[in-house]
Amino acid sequence: MTAASRPKVIKDDQPFDFNLDAVVSEIDLSPFRVHFGGRRWEFRHMQDLDVWELVAEAEGGDMGQITQMFKVGLGDGQLAEFRKIPLPQHKMKELFDAWQKFSGLQPGESEASTDS
Repeated sequence: MTAASRPKVIKDDQPFDFNLDAVVSEIDLSPFRVHFGGRRWEFRHMQDLDVWELVAEAEGGDMGQITQMFKVGLGDGQLAEFRKIPLPQHKMKELFDAWQKFSGLQPGESEASTDS
């Protein structure tokens, strides 16, 4: 790598207006636990999900976004097993609504619209 192709390192000794690194959640981010298909599943709290992973599916409409939230909320370790169990759409809606309520959101409310 030549000196010209190296990324420019910016010295961070300037004041800033907001320290996002110092922000901590004011609510309990315990996982949402669900019994389904004869076993326990743990979904990460909606307000603890990585927004960048969720934005990737925003163009897929509501179903694409919900599917992505399940993927991120369950994590790769549980998702494959969870998807082996048939999940009727009416149950998915009830599950998603309950997960939203647990996370302090109203059903139908976008996670990004919270004031927390």
